[in-house]
Amino acid sequence: MCFYYNAIYGGDLIYKLDCNVALVTGVSHENGIGAAICNKLAAKGADIFFSHWGSDTDWAKNFECIIREYGVKCGSLEVDLAVPSSPFKLLDVVTEELGLPTILVNNAAHSSSDGYMNLDAKTLDDHYAVNMRATFLLSVEFARRFSQSPIRGGRIINLTSGQALGPMPGELAYAATKGAISAFTLSLSAELAPLGITVNAVNPGPTDTGWMNEEIRDWILPKFPLGRIGIPEDAARLVAFLASEEAEWITGQVLNSEGGFIRG
Repeated sequence: MCFYYNAIYGGDLIYKLDCNVALVTGVSHENGIGAAICNKLAAKGADIFFSHWGSDTDWAKNFECIIREYGVKCGSLEVDLAVPSSPFKLLDVVTEELGLPTILVNNAAHSSSDGYMNLDAKTLDDHYAVNMRATFLLSVEFARRFSQSPIRGGRIINLTSGQALGPMPGELAYAATKGAISAFTLSLSAELAPLGITVNAVNPGPTDTGWMNEEIRDWILPKFPLGRIGIPEDAARLVAFLASEEAEWITGQVLNSEGGFIRG
């Protein structure tokens, strides 16, 4: 894993991610957190490979071109992560096209409303397949392949949703399966530390990725003491930091980056 530091005005330093390959899942539209992460990592010099599902193929190809404008390589794969073999296929393709990934960002998620009156086996299984199984299998296979290479300093960054900070009524399957990611992050971090792989999770809090209407924005804005609603770039900046050498001493953490969001 290679890092370079460039001096900028005032003598400060900015970190670069040159000669790293970043795999980002769940990049399916331009306003999403996944797209913002790809842009930020590419701006730092990392080659990008992203997975998408349910998005327009032309959009994905156009987004590849946008990422290449940073002077990095980029590839993508349309893949249903609910299929058990998909994590292995995805790692095979990115390795073949760009090389062994050194940064894995598990951003893909499945979400649908339920509540105790509607929760059933299919709803649970649909959430489990993407939020838990795909994330877990991608992470361990990433580490297994990494362990067989001479590279050190890998990064696994999972996206979660702050389930430990308060209830999410009507989102039982989502809350349970995303909450499991936090527990997995802590235990996996201890196993992978000897390999030089850090494992962390980011909770970006409520983020306007295009799903909020004006009524929701008006209701939620007063809950942010910093005076604005979260945007995808907020999460992307934190992910980029965790992917850098500057974060090599941070592992097993769930970072709640919510702009002081007040629940209740």
